Formats: sequence, structure tokens, C-alpha cells
Amino acid sequence: MNPFEQRLPWLGGDLQTLRDTFRAVDLPADSGEEILIDVPAMPSGAAGAGQLLAMLDRPATQQSTSGLVVLLHGLGGSSRREGLRRMAITLQQAGFAVLRLNLRGADPGRHLAAGTYAAECNSDLGPVLRRARQLAQQLAREAGDEKPALPLLGAGISLGGTMLLNACLETRHAPAAGQPVLDGLVCTSSPLDLAACSDSIERPRNTVYKKWLLQRLVRQTLADPAGVTPREQQLLGGVDGQGSVASIRAFDAAITAPRWGYRDVDAYYSGASPLAALHASSTGLPPTLIVQALDDPWVPAAAAQGLADHKAPSSDWLEVLMTNHGGHNGFHGRYGCWGDQVVVSWLSQLVA
Repeated sequence: MNPFEQRLPWLGGDLQTLRDTFRAVDLPADSGEEILIDVPAMPSGAAGAGQLLAMLDRPATQQSTSGLVVLLHGLGGSSRREGLRRMAITLQQAGFAVLRLNLRGADPGRHLAAGTYAAECNSDLGPVLRRARQLAQQLAREAGDEKPALPLLGAGISLGGTMLLNACLETRHAPAAGQPVLDGLVCTSSPLDLAACSDSIERPRNTVYKKWLLQRLVRQTLADPAGVTPREQQLLGGVDGQGSVASIRAFDAAITAPRWGYRDVDAYYSGASPLAALHASSTGLPPTLIVQALDDPWVPAAAAQGLADHKAPSSDWLEVLMTNHGGHNGFHGRYGCWGDQVVVSWLSQLVA
């Protein structure tokens, strides 16, 4: 593919990031098939068993299906977000089936499971990826494919990519696994160092971003079908930020870390950041592409740049693609969304 070139008037990291907010994305009606996936109680016991809602998009072409892509949204997102749906449609047009997952706490499946998601939520993703393997087998049978199953691939936008990386890292040495949890993975603008990302969002220039993210996170949490504790209610206040939670770090300290069984927010950021494990791992992981813009206003590029600069020769499973511009999951170029095209191109070459 040609290198990324910004498209007027979306110049710079902020305009690239906000393009879909300023200009509506022209998308067809959502025709995904609802798939309900059972998930267990959260490890800390903060929420019981429930279900996650995923939307299955079949490929647009009648030709052989290339694979099934599990597509995950980022912080405050859902299967309905414009950028995620546009990526799904691009994959469909290239012959892939797509499973768009709503994580625990995200609409439109908020009522199906109590609790909220985190950067490491393997107890939820394990059942999802096992169900996706079954769907890959089912789709192969329906298509009359000679292979017993379609390749199972992953694509994560922002924090969704972090979650998929953590799921792959947890299972890479499992003796009964037999194969990686995914056959390939693309992470776009994904945090690799959570503490650095939290610090980045706290910069004064990012005040508007922080407020938008916090409002979405607080709204999702307060809509918990199991309710919130009196202390959580006091800390969160309301969706307009009337409580004492005034930063992403404060939200993670009050909600995410204790709900997922971490001692404190620092333990959460350390334990759920895949960067150190990526530097140390050389086997057992699927082929992985990390796409990162240097001008991303949310996710500092230093972590991905460090992987690119110090990648061990044995780490031929990992590719890092850095661009000068593109913002946070923007990559709006002259011929559409270049980031979506990279995902399709890389996964297509992988399955070929």
C-alpha cells in the first residue's frame, strides 16, 4: 500500500481523531445477526454471570469467505460506533465475516451483563473466542469449504486491541491450547502502556477528550443492571461529573481496578499493560500487526516505537507500522480510511 497521506481539511492528529465526530459517516442500516455469548462472573465477584451481545456480519461477496474477524471497540465504544462499523463493512466487502462484540457494560447489550470491562478481561474474552471458533467452523460448513474451519482473526480498535493482545498473551503457553487463540491480529491505535496513556489524557490539551470519555464511562457504569454500591455512587456522582472522579485514572481507581480484582490502580495499569510481555515473547503468539500514528493525541507512540526499534530477530510474528500522521484511529486519507484498508490488506495477505 502507499504510505498514509492526510486528506484536507483533516490535517493534524486532532482533526484526524475527530473527523467522524464533525462529519457523519454514511453507513447502511445495521443488518448484523445477534449472537448471545455466555460469560462467567467477574473474577473479583463484583458481577455475576451474564451474556455479551455480538453482531455477526456475513461477507458481502458470494465467493469463498476469507475468514472470521472478531472486531472489538475501544473505551466508551460499542458495536454501533461509526468507525468500527466502517471497518466491519470494509472487511465484509473484502470477503470476510465479522463478529462485532459489545464488551461487558457497552450498549446495546448493557442489560445482559452486570459490571464493566477492562483492558484485561480474559474471563470474558475466553468464551467469546471459543464461540467464535465454533462460528468459524459453522461458516465453513455453510459455504461448503474444504477446510474444517475458517481462519479466526482479530482486529481491535484502541483499547479493543489491548484486550485481544492480553487474551493472546495469556493463552500462548497453555499446554492444551494446541494453537494460538487467534490466527492473526491487527491492533489500531492500541494502548500498550496504560499508565502512559492515562498521563497523556490528563494533559491540559486533552481536557475535551477526557470529559467526553469520562461521561461515557460514568454513564455505562451507572446503567449497570445490578446497580452500583453506595461508595461507587458517591464517587461517580452523575453523568455530568458531579462526583469526585475527575480523571480516567480516578475512574480506574474507583471502578475498574477493584471490580477486576487488582490491589490498586497502579497494579491494574501494570498487570493489564501488554508492553513488557510483548518485548519478552517470541513464540506462541499469532502474527500481529500494530498500527500507530506519531501524532496520536491519546496514545503515546513511544511504546509502539520502542517495539519497532528493539524487536528481537526471533519476533518475526510481530510487525509495527508507524505513520507520521493519523491521530487516534483516524487515518482519513485521500481514498477513504487508510487504516481500514491496512487492516483488510494485511489480513488478506495473511490468510492467502
